[in-house]
Amino acid sequence: MDVASGGAMLDKTAAQDGTDRPQAASGTATVWDIAVVGAGSAGLPAAIFAARRGARVLLLDHAQQLGGSLWVATGQMSAAGTRLQREHGVVDTPDLHFKDVMRISRGTANPGLVRLAVDNAADTFDWLMDAGFEPLPDHPVKGFGHEPYREKRYYWGAEGGLSVKNVLVPIVEKLADEGLITIALGHDVTRLLTDDEGGIIGLAANGPDGIEHTYHAGAVILACGGYAGNPEMFERLNGYPQYNAAPYPWSRGDGLKLGLSVGGYARGQENVFVNFGSLFDTDTFPAMITGRIEHFPERRKPWEIYVNVHGKRFVREDIESVDAREMALLHQPDYRYWIVFDEAILQNAPPIVVGWTREQMIEAFERAGPAFLTADTLEGLAQKAGIDENGLISAVSGYNYGVQTGNDFFGRQHLPRAIAQGPFYAIRMQASAISSSIGLAVDDRLRVVREDGSPITNLYAAGEVLGSSQTMGKAACGGMMVTPAMTFGRLLGQSLVPVGEPA
Repeated sequence: MDVASGGAMLDKTAAQDGTDRPQAASGTATVWDIAVVGAGSAGLPAAIFAARRGARVLLLDHAQQLGGSLWVATGQMSAAGTRLQREHGVVDTPDLHFKDVMRISRGTANPGLVRLAVDNAADTFDWLMDAGFEPLPDHPVKGFGHEPYREKRYYWGAEGGLSVKNVLVPIVEKLADEGLITIALGHDVTRLLTDDEGGIIGLAANGPDGIEHTYHAGAVILACGGYAGNPEMFERLNGYPQYNAAPYPWSRGDGLKLGLSVGGYARGQENVFVNFGSLFDTDTFPAMITGRIEHFPERRKPWEIYVNVHGKRFVREDIESVDAREMALLHQPDYRYWIVFDEAILQNAPPIVVGWTREQMIEAFERAGPAFLTADTLEGLAQKAGIDENGLISAVSGYNYGVQTGNDFFGRQHLPRAIAQGPFYAIRMQASAISSSIGLAVDDRLRVVREDGSPITNLYAAGEVLGSSQTMGKAACGGMMVTPAMTFGRLLGQSLVPVGEPA
């Protein structure tokens, strides 16, 4: 990767008071080679690789802990051409990975950034393995939870994102102990410092003492995540409420705001994405999920039907494509639907909530929360759910015709029994997202750019601050968030400063 240097190695003097707040030594000015804003998937590798090249690195985070969204992320990674693949006899290349991402995203991902990510992903993953990461024993696999890849290039650890965090954080802490990285936790970066030409020369941050401090740097890397933990910003940008309370609470959109404040711009609005629904048994949002619905027909074939607020079916319930289900929901009012069935299905089908027994299902309907609805008639069920009564009756009648004849109007193959005898049941499902589709625009060298394409001098960005849509498009491409974040951070750390003495 040929990234333009943020400037030559700079003269600097600094002292630290032992409280993770960098201070200038008396009578001196602190100047850093690189200031990294955000200590997560992208920021930690950026700091590691820059420090190992001899740079003086300042690593800031508003949280009081290192790790960023790795504390809550699933930590799924993908990379082609890894040693682990070769050990398992998997023949794979970055070209095949690139084609798969563009296939799954239907061409909506950013080809330049995808190319940069997949071409360098194997080196990132091999390095992580060398540093102590342990994937699950049967990995790599083709996929889980998302549209599968055509090759086995998908990996994660037993503890999800924590498995990655537990490798990266100790490396940073060791480098900090050696004086090669200065960690500034509890620091809220409030603005970027610019010169007369608009180039970045540092940043200002409010420390734990509540006082604004300024830090001069040869380059600033924005790696402070997305906006999914900021409900107001999420709804304003995505166009629907933030229903899910699972995102990292410090993902507040600060990096996006900082980049915009100095002339950058946001992109990815056309690729706002939702998953295929979460189970929230509440009307107070954001909320944590109540349980996980088994939507995967390869693991549990559906006995129920899915209807929208008009009472109409909108997708073939046994379709195996995750992407097809997600795209179908994207066209439904409020991204909401209901799973509808009757007493016979409740008693005979495997419970649709993962890990629940039939007795737990029955108890949920007896509690009569907002998401678990029951009535003796379809008319009564529609009234309780707030969906169109005639539409629901028509949908159930049409489905029952398919059961009787084998000719389902949607082409559904698994038709175990009609929905015919009350009481009837509905489980309300709400689409949500835990990542941020929209983000700062960068070029293929990860420089933050203006709308005319010109780069903002000395300002770079990596990770979810770019928007998940840049490496995944309008889809969920497995492992195309954590791995690109780490890869982009690594590349910036390696390239933004001249080679110094090995650390």
